[in-house]
Amino acid sequence: MKKPHALALALLLTVTGCSPSKTHPLQSNQAASGDWTLPYGNWSFSFITPAELPAVVLHARVIDTDGYLYTFNTLDPTARDSDSVKKWSDVTYGGSVNFNKVKKPPQYIVFCWDSYIDQQTYETSAVFGPDTWLRMKVPADHIWSNGDLVWYDNMTFGLSPGGKVNIWFPDVAGRPSLRVKPLKLMTRSGKDLTLCKDYVVPGGSFNFLPETQEFIKGKTYPYGNWD
Repeated sequence: MKKPHALALALLLTVTGCSPSKTHPLQSNQAASGDWTLPYGNWSFSFITPAELPAVVLHARVIDTDGYLYTFNTLDPTARDSDSVKKWSDVTYGGSVNFNKVKKPPQYIVFCWDSYIDQQTYETSAVFGPDTWLRMKVPADHIWSNGDLVWYDNMTFGLSPGGKVNIWFPDVAGRPSLRVKPLKLMTRSGKDLTLCKDYVVPGGSFNFLPETQEFIKGKTYPYGNWD
């Protein structure tokens, strides 16, 4: 669902200090200064976890560069990256997407997620600027084998123990994913939760999978290097 929203505006102003414009009340000055229409239509976002350290995303909200808020109560599954065992693989993919789609690049995203290994609910927010938007709008300097352009039209979020989040643009043909560097990235938990306090399940909803229990035996938390 796409609509302007006062709560989203308050969040955006808090983390960026931007001022709302008259025509787009959720649009930052930087977003308003350019045309961020994407040549390929919608972009998508995905969530992945290390192979044996699963998590699940419960809720997400995105403010795009037109200043619209997208609210996602139904999300595509959080995928487990089989190639990321003790560290993140250089090549990351978020899997197929049906629901997690937005028309214009993101100014802001916030999402609520449960880490099974931490027995914890986290709230992660990120603010993005023109460098990210331009990377999403301009094709890569390489092409597909059939001559088609390559676009960075998916943003993948890696969720790991301790509430640590990494962000990439997946590439093609086995090329390493591109690291995304937001203007601001923050993760909250416990009493510091704001939006996500409404998504905490009383008593917890965390069940260790047998393969996770086997994987962590004899290992030290956080069970790998997730930088």
